[in-house]
Amino acid sequence: MPNLNELTFWMPWAIGAGLNGVLLAPLLVGPPKLLTRAGVFHAWILGVLLWGTLGWRGYLVVVVYFLLGSGVTRIGLADKEAAGIAEARSGARGPENVWGSAFTGSLCALGAWGFTHPEVQALFQLAFVASFATKLADTVSSEIGKAYGRRTFLITTLQPVPRGTEGAVSLEGTLAGLGGAVVQALVGWAVGLISPLAIPLCVFAAFIATNVESVIGATLQTRIAWLTNSLVNVINTLIGASLAAAGRILLQGLWPF
Repeated sequence: MPNLNELTFWMPWAIGAGLNGVLLAPLLVGPPKLLTRAGVFHAWILGVLLWGTLGWRGYLVVVVYFLLGSGVTRIGLADKEAAGIAEARSGARGPENVWGSAFTGSLCALGAWGFTHPEVQALFQLAFVASFATKLADTVSSEIGKAYGRRTFLITTLQPVPRGTEGAVSLEGTLAGLGGAVVQALVGWAVGLISPLAIPLCVFAAFIATNVESVIGATLQTRIAWLTNSLVNVINTLIGASLAAAGRILLQGLWPF
């Protein structure tokens, strides 16, 4: 018989496997709207990993990101599709989307789970929340900008460009993206992964990382074939997580986290 320590170790992973299976199974019925068939399988893997490492708190952070990100993708979808600037598959996420959004966060979750020192755990938890605040800010700013941006500019030259251009920014999209980062950071605080004082740090990191991604889109992404949107998303979230973690380290002597 397995001992108590073994049961305690495996229980969160078993709960994650079962719960995630129940929640995702309905998405396999009917046409894919939120996730492709392969996307469902990869989302199941991600969900098990999150529940096994951060429990319901980390899981809820990502569920909020997924629901808000999927919802905002459908705003003005008909107009975006008519203009040829909508997300592929009408926004249904595939494996590349799942891991493009969650690869950095998954590494942070594993770090928070693997290290036992409270300060190190707190650092990884902050980076985890910041990575998803960054990704939600990116998604919201892009989708709102494409739907409602009245004037869009290339971030590197500030010259007017059509909506949906790689590296384009708009006032409407930028403000909406900041709102998305605030919401995601508030969720991270509400579930106890970060302190209230870490909320502005997550938002600031998300803002900087999202604009850096726009610069990458305007310069490198249009010239390098292998620099896909999913890979740029990994870079984007890695920048956001790293900035938040670096900010905590730099301010730790002045800021009681």
